[in-house]
Amino acid sequence: MKPEKLPPRVTEIILDSISNGVFTIDHDWFITSFNRAAEEITGIGREEAVGKHCWDVFRSNMCEKDCALRRTMKLGKDFVDTSTYIVDSEQRRIPVVVCTSLLRDEEGRELGGVEIFRDMSLVEELRRELDGRFQVGELVSRSPSMRKVFNLLPQVADSDSTVLIEGETGTGKEVLARAIHELSPRGEKPFVAVNCGALPDSLLESELFGYKAGAFTNATRDKPGRFAQAEGGTIFLDEIGDTSTAFQVRLLRVLQERTFQPLGATAEVRADVRVLTASNRDLSRMVLEGEFRQDLYYRINVVRLALPPLRERKEDIPLLVEHFINRLNSLRGKSVTGISPETLTILMSYEYPGNIRELENIIEHAFVLCPEGRIAPGCLPESLAGPSKHSSPAGSIDDTLRSVEGQAILEALKRNGYNRLATARELGIHKSTLFRKIKNLGIQIPKIDGRTKGAAGV
Repeated sequence: MKPEKLPPRVTEIILDSISNGVFTIDHDWFITSFNRAAEEITGIGREEAVGKHCWDVFRSNMCEKDCALRRTMKLGKDFVDTSTYIVDSEQRRIPVVVCTSLLRDEEGRELGGVEIFRDMSLVEELRRELDGRFQVGELVSRSPSMRKVFNLLPQVADSDSTVLIEGETGTGKEVLARAIHELSPRGEKPFVAVNCGALPDSLLESELFGYKAGAFTNATRDKPGRFAQAEGGTIFLDEIGDTSTAFQVRLLRVLQERTFQPLGATAEVRADVRVLTASNRDLSRMVLEGEFRQDLYYRINVVRLALPPLRERKEDIPLLVEHFINRLNSLRGKSVTGISPETLTILMSYEYPGNIRELENIIEHAFVLCPEGRIAPGCLPESLAGPSKHSSPAGSIDDTLRSVEGQAILEALKRNGYNRLATARELGIHKSTLFRKIKNLGIQIPKIDGRTKGAAGV
């Protein structure tokens, strides 16, 4: 029995049947073919991709300086399992592993190059799960206190309730507000942030509600306010605790009636806007001291989320450093590979009065002095790099990390009455992993498990 004759376009059919993305280029770097998996991974159709330069389609972090396909074309050799990322049609970073080869015809003539790429998003997600991290947008953490915030995010985002975010300056209140907005049904609509503490009452009112022509001197035309700009979406009122009680009265009416009146207008305007608020001050104390209106406090405090300062979640410092390095490498085209153990020891020992924002500025400062390789202690600001400027003596990074991890586990055990299973669930790890860490870290706990009646903390 003769085998069936293969149909025409068999190569295209085969390429469309595999799960890895495949594309080819000619000598001028124009894409000449683009398979179905490449369409699915990038979100870009082959009709749109073919005929474009590959860097215009993939927007990878290695397109400009360290392109595996460029090295293949230059050196005539294959490159296997090069890790990078691409940016898809929705501006999401997709981690991929690529393999590159020269493309030749039957007679061995070089036609261009071929690249095969594999979506590693699931692998990356599993890796984050195994090392205990969790991430939503720009928020990244492995801290139990932050896990509680992450667990609440889906329900908070899905509602349309007003939210109060409390935390010290630099803890990431606006980042959390953006995450709530992006996860919400309003995520495709505008997100408008306003720092209420940066403007006096008169300017803040016109900034939020807008004004009509002739409302005051030099008001020659209508200007829409931030509430109008956020129509259908979310407005974030940062540092709401810095506003005057007079302005708080006007804001209360907006939250109650869902209407506002631009300066100089004679009619109310309906506002379809979700309101998120934030403060670095203790609003409940301010209410007791008469510095903040009680009725407004209850109106904005429908859901309250508290962000802990960085000094209380130091186990997140290595994750945040990695996150900032990856982002700055992408934005600035740098090739910083990480930080030295000595540098991380210094960073773990610092108290961060400016919280996450200060850590980000420290890493950005280091990028100026160390544009490639690993960040050394000498690349840190002088206030950190000096031996007398941080509280802990020089030691190994392993000792520092073990101390932080051990403290986090011990605190979780105490919160759960030393119930190992409940603690493992809170920390997001398997109970056998918890047992091993308790043993390896030398954590001393009561003999009786928290599940047993009469155990400590039960």
